[in-house]
Amino acid sequence: MDMQSDFDRLIFFEQARKTSELAYAMNPLDAENLTRWGGALLELSQFQNVTDAIKIIEEAVSKLEEALVVDPTKHDALWCLGNAHTSNAFLTPDQDKAKEHFDKAAICFQQAVDLEPGNELYRKSFEVSAKAPELHKELHKHGLNQQAAPTGPSTSSTTKTTTTSKKNNDLKYDIFGWIILAVGIVAWVGFAKSNVPPQPR
Repeated sequence: MDMQSDFDRLIFFEQARKTSELAYAMNPLDAENLTRWGGALLELSQFQNVTDAIKIIEEAVSKLEEALVVDPTKHDALWCLGNAHTSNAFLTPDQDKAKEHFDKAAICFQQAVDLEPGNELYRKSFEVSAKAPELHKELHKHGLNQQAAPTGPSTSSTTKTTTTSKKNNDLKYDIFGWIILAVGIVAWVGFAKSNVPPQPR
């Protein structure tokens, strides 16, 4: 993606976040608005460093959980919440803490599938969630190898480790990209629905 489209996405989701925040002040029990807000925050998290991204993801989780308190059958909020837990898990190096997030994500995806069994995206998310802990383990194992690589003159093993780590990092960002894109589409559709002009009489 080029820098202009990244900037446009950042502006779009920041505007969606602000709009949701204002709508929340007027009606804190609007589950659709809370879901949009959580989705926008999840999108915005990808533009941050790891520490800030985790904070924003946790805020997204809070908004999505709030939406589910208002409407426990809101399948798109469950699906977004599953993506938030998945994103949080991939950013967490500790295997046990990551597994907790992956388990929560799997539960959310399963509930979304139960509520909307015909939704292919929900089913695919649930299927992929089973493979996520192993992928996390591989990514962080290779990330640690890269940090432990000698810093002296280049050797073939260092180059090989760096190349492998780069490929794994690329894969990690590809996965994040797809997750974020899917959440973005849901947030955008919800945002577009909420801003439809009234029908003329």
